Formats: sequence, structure tokens, C-alpha cells
Amino acid sequence: MIGGVVAEAEPQRSIVERAIAGDEMAFARIVADHHEDMARMAYFVCGDLDIAEEAEQSAWAVAYRRLKDLREPDRLRPWLMSIAANEARQLVRSRGRRRVREVSVGEPTTARATDDVALIDLANAIGRLDQRDRAIVGLRFVGGFESAEIGRAMGMSASAVRVRLHRALERLRKDLGDD
Repeated sequence: MIGGVVAEAEPQRSIVERAIAGDEMAFARIVADHHEDMARMAYFVCGDLDIAEEAEQSAWAVAYRRLKDLREPDRLRPWLMSIAANEARQLVRSRGRRRVREVSVGEPTTARATDDVALIDLANAIGRLDQRDRAIVGLRFVGGFESAEIGRAMGMSASAVRVRLHRALERLRKDLGDD
């Protein structure tokens, strides 16, 4: 509160502009505001916690170096999410290692066991998608982005994104027996 008036939150554009100008606190604010989203995106794309953490750290280094190239500061979140997805894809590709999923083995209830099996089935089905399709599905359902935003982030047209998303969802439905 400033002089009896509640101060409005600083606009994202202003924070980005200050970070570009070298304000470390502004960049720290960007990191704090977007850390969890980037971590979720990296994990969704690669399915491995260690790789996801490394991808996120690498993504922040890329974002720091390339922040001055961001043409639309109001589109910071999609830009960051696409960097996280790309870094995760590159790390998976460079390591060529398969993911291992951990499952809780406490005393399961029938409902929890059924839920665990469904989640494992879903995770495995998502893991069988190619990395580009996983990134598209992740940007859509984890990031909440529209086709045009995903297209800009991935260097594709919005219609190409919709086609790939439709095909990826069809593959997931088929893999999960949800025809």
C-alpha cells in the first residue's frame, strides 16, 4: 500500500524491459514467476526428473542470453515454455536414454491402484509420442497455449499444430484403448 492506495502489480513488459537493461532483480522476478511452469514443461517433454531439472537450468541460461531478442515482452511465458521444451527435447535426444517411472508401492487401495495403473499407462503412451508431438501436447495441456501460440513457439503454422495435436491425441486414445 502506498499512501493509502494499493499499488498495482508491475506490468510484465516493465519487468522484462528492466531485465533486458541488466536489472538482476527483475530477471530474478521472472525466474520466480515462471520457474514452476518451465519445470513442468521440461518434465512433461522428457519424463525424467534429472533431465528435466538440467533442461530447466539450461533453459534459464538460454533465456538470460536471449532475453534481448524477445520482441514481444507480453509473450514472455510462451517464449520461456518453448525454450524449456526445446532444451528438454535436445537433452533427451543427446542422451538417448529411456525414462524410468517410479510408482508408489505402499498399501494400495483398489481405487489408488487403478489410478496408478491409469497414470502409468498414460505416461507410457505419452512417452511413445515423438518429442515434437510431446512438446505440442505439453504446450497445449500443461502450458494452456492455443495453436497459434504453439506454432510461434515451435516454428510451425497454427494449422500444422492443430493437425499434429489431433494426430497425437488419436495415437494416445488408441494406445489407451479409448477408441
